Amino acid sequence: MPPISGRRGLVVLSAVLGTVAVVALWSWRSRPQPEPMAAPISAQSPQPRGVSALGRLNPAGNVRRLDAPSGAMGSSPRVETLLVEEGDRVEAGQVLAQFDTRPDQLADFEVAKATIATLEQRQALLQREVQRYERLLRSGAISAETLDVRKIKLLTVQQELRKAKAELQRQRIKLPDGELVAPFSGTVLEIFARPGERPGSDGVLSIGRSDQMEAVLEVYESDIGRVRVGQRVLLLSENGGFDGELQGRVRRINPLVQQRDVLSTDPTADTDARVVEVYVTLDPADARRVRQLTGLKLIGRLQP
Repeated sequence: MPPISGRRGLVVLSAVLGTVAVVALWSWRSRPQPEPMAAPISAQSPQPRGVSALGRLNPAGNVRRLDAPSGAMGSSPRVETLLVEEGDRVEAGQVLAQFDTRPDQLADFEVAKATIATLEQRQALLQREVQRYERLLRSGAISAETLDVRKIKLLTVQQELRKAKAELQRQRIKLPDGELVAPFSGTVLEIFARPGERPGSDGVLSIGRSDQMEAVLEVYESDIGRVRVGQRVLLLSENGGFDGELQGRVRRINPLVQQRDVLSTDPTADTDARVVEVYVTLDPADARRVRQLTGLKLIGRLQP
């Protein structure tokens, strides 16, 4: 084979090196590319959910049914006069109703007072008489037996006076039984007995502290685990009893599971559902807005 000149050798060498470079580049591009690694998916905790429940407005803390006093045979007197109506604001100590026993009690009280007045006059006369007879005895004008008779009369009158005062105290104690008096300031919620009627098992009327309103929500037992004391609550009227919404916080959770009492207007609602009562204290401004709406149906939304 004839020898290759220097220039031609360089040309051949360059061609060989170029070919090798092209083959190497093609091989690198043709190799399988690794798949990009997927970004790790961070675990997300589920978002907390609120709770919705039906409820009602109630006076906070104290709703009381007031009854007539029982008579000697266990029967109640009839209502003679009713001095209030449902929704009236009353003050502590205000007379709400009078019973048919009131006139007799007043008469007995006045008789006891008159008896005391008469006996006190007799006592005063006998005391002066005894003093006069004591002077006569010292002067020898009468015997000691005559003075003793006057003293015995005085002692008898004094004993009768003590009994009369005890009777007056007894009549004074009985006198309030002829009237029904408000035990605290509040609102008359419901009247059960009208004039001429004898109160039944419900009493005469009910009264509540409507200046301190609260909401009572009936939360399904399956949702009560998401309710806590201090939780914020928004309240709406189910039937448009007030505009806008009320706000409050959970004050207490009743530990008793019971059958629901507040029924929804939805005919498909479960009337036999088991619920837990949750008590919500209203913000003061909202409580004043609804102080006359005891028993109003509510929709409560307990915030997560």
